[in-house]
Amino acid sequence: MLRLFSIEFQKLRLSRSAKVISIAYFILITFIALIASIEFNFGNVNFRVADQGIFNFPFIWHFNTYIAAILKIFLAIVIVSMMSNEYSYRTLKQNLIDGLSKKEFVLSKFVTVMGFALISTVFVFVVSVILGLSFSDYTEFGIIFSDMEYLLAYFLKLVGFFSFCLFLGVLVKRSAFAIGFLVIWWIVESIAYGVMKWRLFKDTDVADTISQFFPLSAMGNLIKEPFSRLGAVQSAATQLGESFTKSYDVQWLDGLIVIVWTALFIYGAYFILRKRDL
Repeated sequence: MLRLFSIEFQKLRLSRSAKVISIAYFILITFIALIASIEFNFGNVNFRVADQGIFNFPFIWHFNTYIAAILKIFLAIVIVSMMSNEYSYRTLKQNLIDGLSKKEFVLSKFVTVMGFALISTVFVFVVSVILGLSFSDYTEFGIIFSDMEYLLAYFLKLVGFFSFCLFLGVLVKRSAFAIGFLVIWWIVESIAYGVMKWRLFKDTDVADTISQFFPLSAMGNLIKEPFSRLGAVQSAATQLGESFTKSYDVQWLDGLIVIVWTALFIYGAYFILRKRDL
C-alpha cells in the first residue's frame, strides 16, 4: 500500500497544476474564517454573521463540512487530471510494463483518493477547532466533540465523489470531458428528480425515496444544508407561522449507499482498464 502511494505521490509532486489547485483548495477552506468578519448595517442595527452561532460547537461541524464540501470540485479536477495525464504521458502503459498490474494501478489511484479525502477531513477538523475555540459560546469538552459524525460524513462524501471522478477519468480519458460528463450527470439526476416529483409522483414522497439512491444525490444527502438550523432562521420562520421538521442528522442509509457506489465506481474503473486495449 505504501509503495502504491509512493508512486502516485511522486507523480503529483511533479505536477505543477495539481499542486496549485490543491493549495488553492485548502486556502479557500481557510477563507471560511472570513465569514466571521462579515457585518451588515441596517440603520442603527449591526448584524454580524459570527454572532448568529455558525461557529458554535457542535453546530460548526455541520456548517464547516457543508461549506467545505462545496469546494470539492477543485480536488475533483486534480483527480480527473491525474487520470488523463496517465493516458497523455503514457505513464499508465509504462507502469504496466514495469510490472504494476491493472488491479494495483487502480488501487494506487484509490489510495490517492483516500489520501486526499483524509487530508481534507483533518484540515477541516483543525480549522473548525480553531474557529470554534475563538468564537463558540460553548467550549465544554463534551460539547466540542459531539456531532463528530459530520466529519465522517464529509470523508465518505469526498471518497465517493472522488471515486466517481476517477471512474469518469478512466472512462473518458480527457479531464475536460470528464468534468463535463460530471455536470451532465448532475443535470440528468436533477431532471429525473423533477419529473418524478412534479409529474409522475405528485404529492408523494416516492421521488425522494427513489432519488436517494442516485450517486450524487446520496452524496448530497450525507450532509444536509445547515442554514435552516440557525436560531435567527428558526425564529423568523416561527413568526411567519412556519416550522422546519426536517432531520439534519447523518443517516446510516445514505452512508451505506455512498459506500456501495464507491465500490462500484472503483470496480468499474478496474473493469474498463482490464477490458481496454492500452
